[in-house]
Amino acid sequence: MTDRISALISAFGVLAGMSLLALAVRECRAGASALWIGAGAVILLCASYTLVRDVRRLRTGPTA
Repeated sequence: MTDRISALISAFGVLAGMSLLALAVRECRAGASALWIGAGAVILLCASYTLVRDVRRLRTGPTA
C-alpha cells in the first residue's frame, strides 16, 4: 500500500515539476534569468526519476 502512495506522490511531483518548468520558460521570455529553466529542468528530471523508480518497485511486487 505504501508503494502505491509513494508512486502517487511522485506523479504529483512530476506534475509540479512540469508546471514549474513551464513557469520558468514564461518568465525567461519576459526577461528573467535563464538559470530558472535549468533549475526547473533539474527538478523535473529528479521527479521523473523518482516516479520511474516507484513504478518499477510496484511492478516487481513485494520483496519480503
